[in-house]
Amino acid sequence: MATTPPSPPPPALAAAAGAHNVFVYGSLMADEVVRTILKRVPPAAPALLPNYHRFNIKGRIYPAILPVESKRVAGRVITGVTDEELQLLDAFEDVEYTRTRVEISLTDSSEKMLADAYVWSDAEDPNLYGEWDFEEWKKLHMKDFLAMTNGFMHELEQPESKTRVETYESFMQQHEQPAPRTQVEG
Repeated sequence: MATTPPSPPPPALAAAAGAHNVFVYGSLMADEVVRTILKRVPPAAPALLPNYHRFNIKGRIYPAILPVESKRVAGRVITGVTDEELQLLDAFEDVEYTRTRVEISLTDSSEKMLADAYVWSDAEDPNLYGEWDFEEWKKLHMKDFLAMTNGFMHELEQPESKTRVETYESFMQQHEQPAPRTQVEG
């Protein structure tokens, strides 16, 4: 008996097949940052990542996560991220992070699900300390971080684009330098 090949999935299911869940825990918890990178804000829900810790990074205004037994990181899961958007997030997170599949639980329902998370690449980094605070970041750094992110996205469109780390370092150097003083002749 001959079998007929399966018919292709309906368009809605085919689109969903390429959709990713991404657990975010730092600057990407801000819709404005997500919109700057993805040109939209996908659906998101509060989520917890067990057995990880969110660290401050010396000399940086964004956090890192690493596995730490009995700790947990509160963040959000962004759903429906396309393959192309995941590539943009990979470029944004750059070499400092490794995209890793993790199990998270939704805060509202405790439902468990798999998601991609960007884990700090250097588990032995001596520059990690304390605990990063999103609310403090929003008050102190979000405006500058959005400006840097806009610069990175513009740079990404250029043929010889800089990495996100290079864009961040260049931006921070420009904003930390005191303005040149002009001599007044009198």
